[in-house]
Amino acid sequence: MDITRLVARRSTCLRRQVGAVMVKDKNILATGYNGTPSGIKHCDVTGCLREQLKVPSGERHELCRGLHAEQNAIIQAARHGVNISDSVLYCTDSPCIICTKMLINAGIRKVIYLQGYADNLSMEMLEEAGIETFLFDHAVSGG
Repeated sequence: MDITRLVARRSTCLRRQVGAVMVKDKNILATGYNGTPSGIKHCDVTGCLREQLKVPSGERHELCRGLHAEQNAIIQAARHGVNISDSVLYCTDSPCIICTKMLINAGIRKVIYLQGYADNLSMEMLEEAGIETFLFDHAVSGG
């Protein structure tokens, strides 16, 4: 989880720094952190759209200039032709519902996170999909 925290430090988000690492057979397949797409001005230049619109955490994810860490990890894997099916996601925060739907379809088998995120539907869907979830303190290491 130390690597996940380190990845999160690259985040350009003004509200929350999130890191994600996808692991299979003890190999890191992809990493991601939350922030604006490549070539787009960072929020420290433009200001936080969510703050300006007073959008609460966990709501209206489309009202943001950035991508979530999990989304960027999936995109990184796709760009490099890396199969992430049956991998384990280590993430600083549990995924939102949008990321959850992407993780389900990407074939992630387990999610280990440091802290919860304000999204109950996400956790319900992960359970329904048969994806194991663990708060890191209770996780069995070994990805």
